Amino acid sequence: MSILAGDPLTQLAFSMFENKGVYALLLGSGLSRAAGIPTGWEITIDLVRRVALAKGIEDQADWAEWHRKEIGGEPDYSALLAELAISPAERRSILHSYIEPDKEDRAEGKKLPTAAHHAIAKLVRDGYVRVIVTTNFDRLLENALREAGVEPTVVSSPDTLLGAEPITHSSCYVLKLHGDYKDARILNTDEELSAYPDSYGALLDRIFDEHGLVVCGWSGEWDHALRAAMLRAPNRRYPAFWTARGKVGAGAEAIIDQRKAVSISIPDADSFFTTLSERVTTLAATQKQNPLAIDLLIGSVKRYVAKPEFRIRLDEVLTQEVNKLFDRLDVPELSPQGPWSGEEFRQRVARYEAATEPLAKCFGVLGRWGDGSELAIVAETIRAVVTRANKEGSGLTAWLGLRTYPAVLMMTAYGLGLIRSERWKPLHDLFSLQIAREDRDPKTVANYLFLWEWKGWGDDIWN
Repeated sequence: MSILAGDPLTQLAFSMFENKGVYALLLGSGLSRAAGIPTGWEITIDLVRRVALAKGIEDQADWAEWHRKEIGGEPDYSALLAELAISPAERRSILHSYIEPDKEDRAEGKKLPTAAHHAIAKLVRDGYVRVIVTTNFDRLLENALREAGVEPTVVSSPDTLLGAEPITHSSCYVLKLHGDYKDARILNTDEELSAYPDSYGALLDRIFDEHGLVVCGWSGEWDHALRAAMLRAPNRRYPAFWTARGKVGAGAEAIIDQRKAVSISIPDADSFFTTLSERVTTLAATQKQNPLAIDLLIGSVKRYVAKPEFRIRLDEVLTQEVNKLFDRLDVPELSPQGPWSGEEFRQRVARYEAATEPLAKCFGVLGRWGDGSELAIVAETIRAVVTRANKEGSGLTAWLGLRTYPAVLMMTAYGLGLIRSERWKPLHDLFSLQIAREDRDPKTVANYLFLWEWKGWGDDIWN
């Protein structure tokens, strides 16, 4: 079973990290819900309430049910808005009170950018997301982006599209499909949302064809033109991820099936985007390897170790991984120079562990399923790592000690594999391996890398 089985959020984080700028976001009204800006359904019910109260109807516990009984059918947001406000300017005025924060809202932190907006802004600032399509006409996203130091290219009408910076040249391109609430041309009614201008249709076709997609806060039930654009998109080059609270509706299921999208169940947009941003940041900080790639590597080692005729290929694969390990260790972030701090220590440990993980897992497989002939390459690798580490003689003692940490991890992984298979003779040979030291007598692995004998060990720094 893959390490990513049942964890699509981590799968998305790896894919977004490794394919910088490839993913576009599609954000619906649910994203702003945590800010206190109501969804279209909540605005609809409130409009029903306000109209009914103005007509002298008594307050109801369930205005949706009242509408079904007294008016007939489900309350229709588009129909209500079209009935109440004849002109687009009137609609904008009605929406203003639902979207713009007053003094009380600001004091309570409502109708302001949420944790989700800020997490998205961080992903944009760091270059992982460049294109955002949204059905929202509030400005929470733009505000969060500017707070993060990002000046977005905002397209909220066909006119602004004509004069906008090309999408390929923009570091952040925001397409507001329904317009901006301060613009009288906002789109709300079913008729207005049944078809987009040709220029919008062509732009959506390009975005959906050239990008992976992350959908959040949009049910897939409304906005027929957007549904049509997603359903006609042919792209399968990059994955699509569809987030939802609970069960997705029939409209979303049709799009998910057509796009072959991965469904992610989330508690809310804030937790989803915050977690996604944190995981991408962690990957950037540790350069952790993709679990899917590690799974493939481990599968290859298992196949090759099982048959003697594949020993040459096994040696080639392990040699390639050793070279990759040295490349990952040869970075400024792991220089022995620099001041001490607990946070820096934790980051270095995480980097060493991430860099060594593929090879350490290979050694665990060799210990579990090998026949003893693999000890030569294990010994050669451990000695090479130690030799490389000891070439650097100056620097902070703690950082110098950590340079042999990859050798400790590989020794431990191989040793645990040997113990699991009860191969005691190779385990004894492992601990008895001689480690050469410049101008000093050699030491055995047990006396150089094992537990407290390892010079990188120390209760004062590891606790």
